[in-house]
Amino acid sequence: MGAWARPYPLRRSHVRRFVHTLSDGARTTVHVAAHPARSTRVTLALMERPLPLASWCAQENVAHALVGGFFLRQADGTPLGEVWRNGERISTVPFDEPWGATRSCVAIDEGRVRLAPRDDLPPRPGGDLLQAGPLLVAGRLPVVHDGFDPEGFSANQAQFDSDITVGRYPRAALGMGRDWLLAVACDGRSEHDAGLTLRELAELMAALGADRAINLDGGGSTSLVHDGILRNVPREEHGIELLAGRPVVNALVFEAI
Repeated sequence: MGAWARPYPLRRSHVRRFVHTLSDGARTTVHVAAHPARSTRVTLALMERPLPLASWCAQENVAHALVGGFFLRQADGTPLGEVWRNGERISTVPFDEPWGATRSCVAIDEGRVRLAPRDDLPPRPGGDLLQAGPLLVAGRLPVVHDGFDPEGFSANQAQFDSDITVGRYPRAALGMGRDWLLAVACDGRSEHDAGLTLRELAELMAALGADRAINLDGGGSTSLVHDGILRNVPREEHGIELLAGRPVVNALVFEAI
């Protein structure tokens, strides 16, 4: 495990909050919910309508969740990218080709979580699949580099509000280590919280001990709930604070087994 992860207890889910200093002296607040990999079930939850994650968790009595994939706000929250639930494909707006065939995913089948490019996964998943990306960490090393766009997020920026590969933003990520599943959110868009670039997020996930990690929806959608409490501070553009967070359409749920 990485240096940040050493103080973690051994068996129970827990959350940490710390201020992370970046190479140029800027800072951002990071929130990490760690769930024991061997005793945690991860599922993909789909909202019937867009709701702030904390509000949805309260409504559904869910204790631990992390924002999921991208969606189109101008299209009533239609998910963006491939989504499967219990082996059934959900109606979404696919990523433009050729990126839809390769862009990375969270795949969950019989309790096993995989973070991998789409073309490394079965054409018809047996469980849940959420396409997001890009992949941040593989083999314990950051695989995102400034100016390198293998998953087409810069080339395909027209499907997003902005180019997510450029600049510091609030970010969310899922990481997998030998013993832990790491649900991570960082604050941004404020005087005290700069946010992170994708490269900085990848470096952070590796430092936290992730063998593999994937980027999830960020910006104003960044939401991490632990013990029923929204842990991060979501902000819209221009730093406007969203008390409950932006309405989202899907999430990853963590449940002790």
